[in-house]
Amino acid sequence: MTNDASAILVIMSRILDYPNDEFFKERSIIEEFVKAHISSEEIRNEIEARIFTLFKMEQKELQELYVETFDYKEKTSLYLTAHELGDSRKRGAALIKLQKLICEGGFEYEGKELADYIPMLLELVAAAPEHENFNRLSQRLSFAIQRLLNNLSDSNPYYKAIDLLMMFVFEVPGKEELILLENEREEADLDELPYPVMYR
Repeated sequence: MTNDASAILVIMSRILDYPNDEFFKERSIIEEFVKAHISSEEIRNEIEARIFTLFKMEQKELQELYVETFDYKEKTSLYLTAHELGDSRKRGAALIKLQKLICEGGFEYEGKELADYIPMLLELVAAAPEHENFNRLSQRLSFAIQRLLNNLSDSNPYYKAIDLLMMFVFEVPGKEELILLENEREEADLDELPYPVMYR
């Protein structure tokens, strides 16, 4: 992975976190980070055009956009196994494996978010050593990010920022791979129950 790609992963791990007070204070830090760690002028220009528009929004407006974009829709969630497995019971085992991978990479998992929280995994991949398991994790993230983009309106300000990952970091999954992975997902069972549920 190139230094530019690693830097973009770190930047996007911050951009995709909830825009609280700290988020807006980090703009100058991110600007300095871009200057120091992104060698390509083309990439620096793309980052400036696609990311810093988010900082121009009012905090309340951006928070509402964030919640509407990532919290209410499963297809644009920020949890890796939700994209891979849907409502499957296999998610529990997948989360345990991710926690183990985080520890094996020499990183501390604080447990503030689930182990499949994509912003955290982006930072993990940026700092992780070259290893088959982390390369596989990058492939899994590329699928999840592409699926997210496929279900996000390109008029959403987050779309252009997230697309940086597919432009400069991850390989775009093939259509056949996307279809195969999509077919492996389990949807939530929302069918009507065969009998009424009564609360007394």
